[in-house]
Amino acid sequence: MTTTMRMNAGIGVRFQTFFKPRDVFLHDGKSLRRFTIGSRIQMAVVATAFAILAWSTFATFQMISAMNGDVAVMQRQVAQMQADIAAIRTATAQRAALLERRQAFLGEMLSGHADPDRLAQFMPAAATEFDNPAAQAFTTAFARVDSMQSELVTRAQEAARQTYRERAVAIRQLGFEPGRFQAEQGVGGPYEPVAAVENADPRFRELFTTWRQLDQLQQGVAAIPSAFPLHNGVNFTSGYGIRSDPFRGRAAMHAGIDLAGAIGTPIYATADGVVGRSEWNNGGYGNLVELDHGQGIQTRYGHLSQRIAQPGQRVRRGDLIGLMGSTGRSTGSHLHYEVRIDGRAVNPVPFLQASPTFIAMQRGNTAGPADAIGGPAGGSR
Repeated sequence: MTTTMRMNAGIGVRFQTFFKPRDVFLHDGKSLRRFTIGSRIQMAVVATAFAILAWSTFATFQMISAMNGDVAVMQRQVAQMQADIAAIRTATAQRAALLERRQAFLGEMLSGHADPDRLAQFMPAAATEFDNPAAQAFTTAFARVDSMQSELVTRAQEAARQTYRERAVAIRQLGFEPGRFQAEQGVGGPYEPVAAVENADPRFRELFTTWRQLDQLQQGVAAIPSAFPLHNGVNFTSGYGIRSDPFRGRAAMHAGIDLAGAIGTPIYATADGVVGRSEWNNGGYGNLVELDHGQGIQTRYGHLSQRIAQPGQRVRRGDLIGLMGSTGRSTGSHLHYEVRIDGRAVNPVPFLQASPTFIAMQRGNTAGPADAIGGPAGGSR
């Protein structure tokens, strides 16, 4: 206790010595003046100076902290700007690529020569939505092109549907349902989904579906016999249906029509197909060529003097398949012509009188000849 008191007393003495009253003399050239600065004034001045120093130090630290804060804010802003620029670049490249893909898809589809499988691989995906606001705002610059493409998709969809309806009517007039040419029969294999189709833009996927149906219908149309089997003038000598058999004089079913002409008159395929039979037929056809057109459709050409098309041969509409004759059960040179659907004979005349719409679909028409009748008894096989 005593030691502490002595230390405090020593400090007090040094404090009083430091702030002891001080005399200040000022001489103005005429007289000498004396001022005394007391201890309290000295202590007040020192306290004031200390307070100013402390405040200056605090303010300096505050300024430095504020500057550091501004730098951090600026750094964050620069980082955000860099992220925005990168996002804008990515978004611009993706959207431009998407628009180009859409245009290529539409151009391929509308060219009239598109392959369905290849087209499916290039189907455009749905537009990506970007999280970055800057990228999102920047992609609106493509809105005009997107709108033009959307309008083109809408018009193409409407045109495809209208064309499908018109062709469906023409096909129904011949006794077929359009679904016959769109049913997938005899297919299989492992499931391998096409990502391009599953992730496609719904508008383009719907357009592709409509176009695919139209394409299948168009392919099916090639299987329908509508061309004339003769290229010369037609001499229609016997129709389809019940008639008096030329050999027995009794009522019998005539499964086709008879078109007369000179022996050796060229006979042509009335639709694309594959030669199923090219042979002598004991059932009354004589020399017979039978074409399989797919979709359950067949045509038969009987009484030929010469068979030209051979079994397994692929023929196109208008290809030469034989020459007219009077072989088999016949009274003179003529062609016995049949159309069969799912194995059942139908009247060929409506096919030869198909509508202009249907003929335009097949891009072909022929005319035909000439004077005799015949045919297998009762439309035998």
